[in-house]
Amino acid sequence: MSKLNVIDFFCGCGGLSYGFEKAGYNVLLGIDNDAMALKTFELNHAGSKTICGDITEITYGDQIKKLIGDQKIDVIVGGPPCQGMSLSGPRKFDDPRNKLYLSYIRLVEEIKPRAFVIENVPGLVSLFKGEIKESIIEKLTAMGYKVNFQIMLASEHGVPQNRKRVVFVGLREDVFSFPEALGDMVTCEMALSDLPALESELGEDTMAYSVAPQNEYQALMRKNTLQVKNHIAAAHSDKIKHIISLVPDGGNYKDLPDEYKESRNFHVAWTRFNSQKPSPTIDTGHRHHFHYKYNRVPTVRESARLQSFPDDFLFLGNKTQQFRQVGNAVPPLMAQRIAEKLLPYLKED
Repeated sequence: MSKLNVIDFFCGCGGLSYGFEKAGYNVLLGIDNDAMALKTFELNHAGSKTICGDITEITYGDQIKKLIGDQKIDVIVGGPPCQGMSLSGPRKFDDPRNKLYLSYIRLVEEIKPRAFVIENVPGLVSLFKGEIKESIIEKLTAMGYKVNFQIMLASEHGVPQNRKRVVFVGLREDVFSFPEALGDMVTCEMALSDLPALESELGEDTMAYSVAPQNEYQALMRKNTLQVKNHIAAAHSDKIKHIISLVPDGGNYKDLPDEYKESRNFHVAWTRFNSQKPSPTIDTGHRHHFHYKYNRVPTVRESARLQSFPDDFLFLGNKTQQFRQVGNAVPPLMAQRIAEKLLPYLKED
């Protein structure tokens, strides 16, 4: 059977489509409005094309078909930006960011793929009393798709991170059955312990590994490279390093002396990763979570490891751009499990 073709909307650096690629699909195209993220996408998706622009103004006939020709599009994947739907921001139904999913749905209607995957924050399920969730299901059901959704926890699918996301999958003939949770979880220590410590140095653009892989996860991450990149530490002040040093493994601001407790008074402030658990959700910043052992924030590479990006997946741009690309991505290993489960539904009769 020939490879199934995928296009990725709101692709960012391409974590979702990278998982599909690892499962044997052919990624034709990524679309996003972040030019630097698309450069990262192109670097790591050999042969794929990109469109940088506003999804609300992109059509299949005018832009997409011109790039990919008459190649059939079997699957559309994508995660419409979630800031407007997030639990952390003001919930406004008329927030334009909450309408971007309509452009995704419009393009599904134009292209008519055999399957689609939508990823978003779990808060979407209950947002506005479930109106957006019901709208997604209703519109896509009307197009002839059978839609199923599930809130997935990344740490149950080989990712060393307790990241929850809602995933919708639509098929024309069948109802998709989601992959079952894996038994063992990958901890922060299991994910990161082989990377250079950077205790007394900031690091260099390219470095050697400190030690041999210590477990299956590290071996998987290092499978296609002998070098560490995107692993530059932040230059913290002595005061910041001192405060971090007072937080125990798995602790947070509540463990600090009173004089420091109020310096950042919100629930994730001064949180040190727990070495024996998956990390909390990796976000687009990098100021409030710290390495389980060292007195610094995680590097881009460490954040990428916790997202399950392999070490040969390289991030372009400045550090702020790189952290944003990592934090916005769908964990590739979770995406790969979805993609592998989807394959039997799409095999030719």
